[in-house]
Amino acid sequence: MGQVFNKLRGKEWRHKQVQAICDRVFDRFKIQTGRANLTFEELYIAVLLVYNDINKRLPGPHFDPPSKDLVKAIMTDCDINLDGEIDRDEFVKFIEQITAETFNVVSQGLIISLIVAPTVAIATKKATEGVPGVGKVVQKLPTSIYASLVTLAVVWVNSDSS
Repeated sequence: MGQVFNKLRGKEWRHKQVQAICDRVFDRFKIQTGRANLTFEELYIAVLLVYNDINKRLPGPHFDPPSKDLVKAIMTDCDINLDGEIDRDEFVKFIEQITAETFNVVSQGLIISLIVAPTVAIATKKATEGVPGVGKVVQKLPTSIYASLVTLAVVWVNSDSS
């Protein structure tokens, strides 16, 4: 159980997700512009693309991208070589910094869906077994299937509400 928790909240998982998204977006700009670095305007467009990718691929609520002012401020922090542009490594650092809270929200949602929902399902199954009409159906369902159905319902409601 500890390993699952670590993978859901772990920096390694988050870094791999961010690295994959960053590589895809950075390569797109490199091919289009023929340059190895991003200017501020290109960086802001890249951030919009990253947030679009995050919102399409990760469960939970959709996240608004940061303002241009925030991008400019974080760009200054991440521009290690002080050339006024962002290279690939700086871009990954930039995106990790700007999306840290986003991944924390996603991790918390996954933990609730995958750990809390089955526990609640087992408790509700026991409580509904005595309800006339519904109780007999609930009693016939194996606990593992009932818990899986409730967990799927929670995941569906969470993804539908975003």
